[in-house]
Amino acid sequence: MPDHDVRLQQLTAWLAGQLHNLFRSNAWGEVPAGSLTAASSDASFRRYFRWEGAGHSFVIMDAPPPQENCRPFVDIDHLLATAGVNVPVIHAQELERGFLLLGDLGRQTYLDIIDQDNADGLFADAIDALLAFQRLPMDAVLPSYDNALLRREVELFPEWYVGRELGLAFSEAQQASWQRVSQLLIDSALAQPKVLVHRDYMPRNLMQSTPNPGVLDFQDAVYGPVTYDITCLFKDAFLSWPQPRVEGWLRDYWDKARAAGIPVQPAFEDFHRASDLMGVQRHLKVIGIFARICHRDGKPRYLADVPRFFAYIDEVIARRPELIELGQLIAELKGEARS
Repeated sequence: MPDHDVRLQQLTAWLAGQLHNLFRSNAWGEVPAGSLTAASSDASFRRYFRWEGAGHSFVIMDAPPPQENCRPFVDIDHLLATAGVNVPVIHAQELERGFLLLGDLGRQTYLDIIDQDNADGLFADAIDALLAFQRLPMDAVLPSYDNALLRREVELFPEWYVGRELGLAFSEAQQASWQRVSQLLIDSALAQPKVLVHRDYMPRNLMQSTPNPGVLDFQDAVYGPVTYDITCLFKDAFLSWPQPRVEGWLRDYWDKARAAGIPVQPAFEDFHRASDLMGVQRHLKVIGIFARICHRDGKPRYLADVPRFFAYIDEVIARRPELIELGQLIAELKGEARS
């Protein structure tokens, strides 16, 4: 944490006042000497610090405006809490400057601890939390996963991955092919029943916590396709699972969702197809985002995970003949990039 970090100096001064108020209001006595350390950062401009002292621990979010806006995080935090989801308690906020003082949900994400032996139990807890917020009535003021948003997302692939990472432009025939395939994915998403969608419901954003899991990074939530979050959970950027196991977990979710009154597709095969196509839309978006983070934001490390997402896409294409055209397009682009 460099000396010239002006925002950190501002945050530290703000934090001192908020801790004083918090300790006094809870009758904890004087604020003890504590340490402020970097907790994590992510692909956005946000970063997180952890304050610890005398058995107390808090997380501080630094979300610099105008790049970041804390208001959606605060609003959705309160919304998810009403469903009994374990989200951080917001102890103090200053939205104009982008500072939040949060409860600490722990140090271990699912990504840190999950393995082939404990995955069934961890994912069962994650499914229960997902069903809890999917049962919420859709009456909050949230954006909708509409045609424009889905199209904006999927177009990140040709703009940033094809254009900037591969240095290619679609031919007329490739553009027509892309238009057909991407519209198929968007139409499938729009045809699905809608629920509250976290949009990044994956092991990196789930904390091993009590109750389990603690849920983070929900500020981009929208109302959208029912398969989105459950697909995201098992098709992660950082670890992959054998397809038969994923299908078993999807069926577990589908059974529980139907019992809970979540509007999933009545036949599992229709649900599974919708999940597959939803996943491909997201995988193309993520590949585009990782290329953008590299070329626009100077963070190339995310590109190392791009092959995993192409592998997810290949796996779906192998069982969904309606996506063969996408497979041909990707093969052409990779061939051109190599030549």
